[in-house]
Amino acid sequence: MSNRDETSRPSAASADSSSAPWDPRPEPQITLRSPAELADALPYLMGFHPTDSIVMVALHGDRGRFGGRLRLGIPGSRDEWPDVCDQLAETLVAGSAKRGARPDGIVLFLCRDPGEGETALEVMKRLQPLAQCLRIACGGLDVPVYEALCISGGRFWSYCCPDERCCPPEGVPLALPGTSVMAAAAAYAGIQVRGTLREMEARYAPLTGDRAEAQLRALDGAAADLVPRILSGTSCETVRQETLDLVRLLLDRFHEAGPGAQRTESDARDDALVGVDEAAAVIIGLQDRAARDRAAEWMEGPQAPAALRLWRALARRCVPPYQEHATAPFALAGWVAWSVGDHPEARVALGGALTIDPGYLFAQLLHRACNEGLDPELLRRCLRQERADRALSAAVEAGANGAGSDRARAGRSGGVEEKPGASPAADKAPPARRRRPATTDAPGGPATANGPAGRARPRRRTGQRGARSRQ
Repeated sequence: MSNRDETSRPSAASADSSSAPWDPRPEPQITLRSPAELADALPYLMGFHPTDSIVMVALHGDRGRFGGRLRLGIPGSRDEWPDVCDQLAETLVAGSAKRGARPDGIVLFLCRDPGEGETALEVMKRLQPLAQCLRIACGGLDVPVYEALCISGGRFWSYCCPDERCCPPEGVPLALPGTSVMAAAAAYAGIQVRGTLREMEARYAPLTGDRAEAQLRALDGAAADLVPRILSGTSCETVRQETLDLVRLLLDRFHEAGPGAQRTESDARDDALVGVDEAAAVIIGLQDRAARDRAAEWMEGPQAPAALRLWRALARRCVPPYQEHATAPFALAGWVAWSVGDHPEARVALGGALTIDPGYLFAQLLHRACNEGLDPELLRRCLRQERADRALSAAVEAGANGAGSDRARAGRSGGVEEKPGASPAADKAPPARRRRPATTDAPGGPATANGPAGRARPRRRTGQRGARSRQ
């Protein structure tokens, strides 16, 4: 299990990176010898139990070393199956070749639980044409499918093995959780299974009931107030800074509170930490691309876990009809998860962002980089540099403003610094050298508290006062 490659949206572009795979730590090696062991290994390969999913795993070498892996939700329409199968096969093979080697074979999994009034056996038979379509697509690229399994209702079937002694028609029960060799090896290596894909996606699902109605009213109010300001050139920077200040406040709050022990408890606790008006203001503010990019700078260190929890909580606040606004929190959650090495969470979050908006470039790039095995440190370094450049620019500007204030104070005193004990003769300078006092005849008008007459007043940066008031 050396390479980790999964996508919730097939894309040939995901194989276009020439960077070498990044592997933060060596992974354990274990030999799987039967369809039963392959079925048991699937959650550990993915980091969660895939539901309603096509999963393809590349194999390399004579011993079938696991390589890239790819996941896609099973298309609802059978008419889509041929095109989807061709695209999935091309994506996995091209991506593996880009990383150094075409796969020598592929293992295929079809995972779907029975619907109401349906048996697992009926699911297996219904998905058999999909498995055959995938085998044909892979064979067309000269990459054979060594095994194709259907997992449904706690049982598995093989579409490739004709031996009823190991793969009977009624299917084979899956091993009990934690009882297999693979489970023992995963526990020793510290590999965790997060539950089902459906459970992971539920952590981003919008709120319902009375809380959703209250959040909707707050979003309507925030949109009416902030969107015109974002679209206007003069107030956009003010809204941006207010958004980031509020994010910083919420991050401190999340960091101090800490996560709950259980998933549902933790999410409920996080929801209670964010007021409806606070959530609405941040959600609308993050629709500004520059604000979102600067919010991405909270991606490491002790605040990274708090940031991931905050973005999840904000995604849940994007209630109908504001679901599209969840794209930014989804993408930011995916970025933080990838940055801290949580690849299953990153793929779920980034896949959710692309489900909402397939053309969202920020999520597209992150999703591709995560699937290509790139090192997130490359992007972290860029964000650190941008933050340092911004701090330097602010320091230079503050120094320039301070120098201007000094000159203004000198101008208000007539350009002469009065020293204690100075002789009265200092006021009797020759007329040619005496500084002309400011009068109403000067072009700039009479001297005021804002500066000497005849001088242009220092331009005040729009929004700085509001930004400082929130810090």
